[in-house]
Amino acid sequence: LVRMKFLQLLSRKPGKLGMLFQIPFCQNQFPYLCLATSTCLYSKKKKVNGYEQVDQEKYKNLVYSVTSYKTSAQTPETILEEDNLLYGPPDKHRPPVKAETKTPKNCVPLINPDKRIPLLSSESNLPMKISLQKTKMPSVTRILQQTMSPQQVFYLERWKQKMIQELGKDGFEEYTKNLFLQGELFHAALESIFLSEEVTTKEQREDVAISGYLSSVQHVLKDVSEVKALESAVQHETLQYLGLVDCVAKYRGQLCVIDWKTSEKPKPFLKNTFDNPLQVAAYIGAINHDANYDFQVSCGLIVVAYKNGSPAHPHFMDPDLCSQYWNKWLLRLEEYMDKN
Repeated sequence: LVRMKFLQLLSRKPGKLGMLFQIPFCQNQFPYLCLATSTCLYSKKKKVNGYEQVDQEKYKNLVYSVTSYKTSAQTPETILEEDNLLYGPPDKHRPPVKAETKTPKNCVPLINPDKRIPLLSSESNLPMKISLQKTKMPSVTRILQQTMSPQQVFYLERWKQKMIQELGKDGFEEYTKNLFLQGELFHAALESIFLSEEVTTKEQREDVAISGYLSSVQHVLKDVSEVKALESAVQHETLQYLGLVDCVAKYRGQLCVIDWKTSEKPKPFLKNTFDNPLQVAAYIGAINHDANYDFQVSCGLIVVAYKNGSPAHPHFMDPDLCSQYWNKWLLRLEEYMDKN
């Protein structure tokens, strides 16, 4: 009731707000805050419009020219014709084409069904080491190099040109020479480790060129046992190719073709090793079809060692994965045979 009377007084006689203090309410005077509210209503200043200060006559022509500007006479059709002339017709959306899974013409199995494994294999403690003979058969490395994809060739050439710019032609040749030398020393050190069953010799530990690589593979060597072949030549008697296997041994209980690789950059995934899985699969197939070996292999292992001594990355290839890369190898082999 008091609020209604207050609103009525505001609407009828706003100048006599003092009467509000005389309204009885429980024998007490009405709160004084209402007077401040009324005062604010009468003290509010009028907002100044900034556009009123603009000289309309001065900018009359400018305003007229902007508001009366004619838009382009082009239509969507003429714009499309102009784009076709400059950039050619737009490509129509096409659903992605699934890559066809090619199958080799000569489907030679990875595991040799005709190879007989003797019940009592040779118990010699010395691993097999067959020298590589010069023949007309192409090597696995040669076949892979001559059947690289255009994308692989492009990136390899770009890396080469970049290194030549940084090191010069002579510097690049020296760099590649040192890489090969380090790889040979690293493989020789591993061979001596497996043959003598020692961790490392004093000379190898002090050799700065390979000490980092040896430190890198220490955790992998703990899982390697029963070495059956070291730096041994293999050839596929049916498909007529050959190669040099780094190592055949058990890794965590599984007999594997082991390929030791050196790298200055980390390669934590199998895809980072490029064509190395195809190389391992080719060696596995060659061993299984080579009469010099009285065993068969179904698994592979690629070990990437690092010069700075950081832990190497072991990439294990189970039988299913080896079979997939074996089919890819057969396609590369067919491509090489067609070219030559």
